[in-house]
Amino acid sequence: MSVSQVVHLRRARDVMDARYAEPLDLDALASVAGYSRFHFAREFRHAFGETPAAYLSRRRVERAKDLLAHANLTVTEVCMVVGFSSLGSFSRRFRALVGCSPSEYQRRAAPPAIPGCIAMTWGRPAIADKHADDTRS
Repeated sequence: MSVSQVVHLRRARDVMDARYAEPLDLDALASVAGYSRFHFAREFRHAFGETPAAYLSRRRVERAKDLLAHANLTVTEVCMVVGFSSLGSFSRRFRALVGCSPSEYQRRAAPPAIPGCIAMTWGRPAIADKHADDTRS
């Protein structure tokens, strides 16, 4: 695998890291890397050792672990915040990667340090205050 190929694959992986909570499909990620969907899936697995879908769901579970341990959110809220569309698929994937259910993980974790209302805004884009921008000029 050439350096150029890895650079293109990393670009798609960076999109998954930055936009993990959004619905990302294989065609869009392949387009970012400049590959067809099947060639992208094959090359991604070759380069990173897992399929794009497995990588994305692992990143989502990693983020969910942090939210379950530190935010005052329900398991269902965490599921939706990190980009899973189904509580069942989230729970199955979480258990497969972590070894326990999301609820059990949350019970074992320290008390939440971040209020749920703040954690819910993390994934939202910031709204620029137009007036504040005008006064800085």
